[in-house]
Amino acid sequence: MTDIRLAPVATRPARQAAAAPAPAAAPGWWVWAAAWPVTAVFVLSNAATPLYALWQRDIGFSRGTLTLVFACYIVGLIGSLLVSGVLSDRIGRRPVLVPALLLAAVACGIFATADSVAALMAARLLAGIAVGAVVSAGMAAVSDVAGPARKRQAALLASTAMALGAGLGPLLAGVLSETLPAPTVTVFAVEAVLLALALAVVLRMPLPRPAGGGGGSWIRVPGVPRGRGGDLLRGVAVFAPGITATSFVLSLGPSLLSGLLGTTNRMVAGAMAFVMFLAATSVQFAVRRLRPDGILLAGAVGTVLAMAALVAAVHLSSAVLLTAAVLLAGAGQGMGQLGGLSLLNGGVPARRLAEANAALNVGGYVPAGTLPVAAGFLSDAVGLPAGTTAFGTFLAVAAATGGLTVLARRDRA
Repeated sequence: MTDIRLAPVATRPARQAAAAPAPAAAPGWWVWAAAWPVTAVFVLSNAATPLYALWQRDIGFSRGTLTLVFACYIVGLIGSLLVSGVLSDRIGRRPVLVPALLLAAVACGIFATADSVAALMAARLLAGIAVGAVVSAGMAAVSDVAGPARKRQAALLASTAMALGAGLGPLLAGVLSETLPAPTVTVFAVEAVLLALALAVVLRMPLPRPAGGGGGSWIRVPGVPRGRGGDLLRGVAVFAPGITATSFVLSLGPSLLSGLLGTTNRMVAGAMAFVMFLAATSVQFAVRRLRPDGILLAGAVGTVLAMAALVAAVHLSSAVLLTAAVLLAGAGQGMGQLGGLSLLNGGVPARRLAEANAALNVGGYVPAGTLPVAAGFLSDAVGLPAGTTAFGTFLAVAAATGGLTVLARRDRA
């Protein structure tokens, strides 16, 4: 007699789960709203830039110390990136973003009342931790809300939100500190309001459940899934020189302005940083239809030209060339950032995306934190023109190497 085995009948809950439709895509306006926390935290990241001259006058410290204060931000950011990407992929975006926004608010309070270098370093450290969480979990949240069908839009919005916030911070600080009393208190009270609005967005954001980020240590150097290493390499090779160039302008730009234009006006310093990041934002919309490798190549060229203009500006005492260098540096960072994020968004699954974003930013911010510090102390020793020349030459070579890396990997693909 033939043995006939009947397949087990699925239970009612199992049948319902199998037939359940995929979650509906979030409305388009939520994709834009999801980018707001990135903007708000990046406003804080550079809001201190025009105020350094004020603190230098009141507290008293050298250009080398100034770049060391800036480097505390990088230390906090990189330390945060070692944890926040993996943590966000495993437990979700919201549990990482909420504490980050609260830390950013604490940093605002310290900045507002800072009366020592130690206080400035502590505030920058906390701001760096908050930014590290946002560039990993916050940018991944934009992609989560956008869904698979809007990956390129998500990369563009996350990248431009970062650049726009980084530019609005110094502009806001420069204008408020020159026109209103109690400059530091006013600037960071306004930023605290922006962070409160960002917190409200995070608490209501329609985020999917975490997909789980795989095994391994919770604290580790972030990476990408097997087979995506080439994408990460190309992104870092161009993004790193670009963001290092803008970090130099943020940390030593006011000193360059003082030397070339003879001005310490904080609105001028803030406007310089704003124009740089406005260029970073605008260029991303201009090149958004290009393939990621094409965007990266353009970014490498932009950074090389920026460094050439910077060196020429210092030796010729030309404000016009300094302006060109600022615009080109912003464009170089913007395209390097967009190209790198686009490669990762297109090839890395959602369950590892925050960690991949963290890996890209670790690769960019390590040189962005160390090289401007070296340039600052070198400038104290040999003078600002010689220090700037050495920095600009080195970074131009690094950016050109990054462009060649993109070409080599693309030809091999």
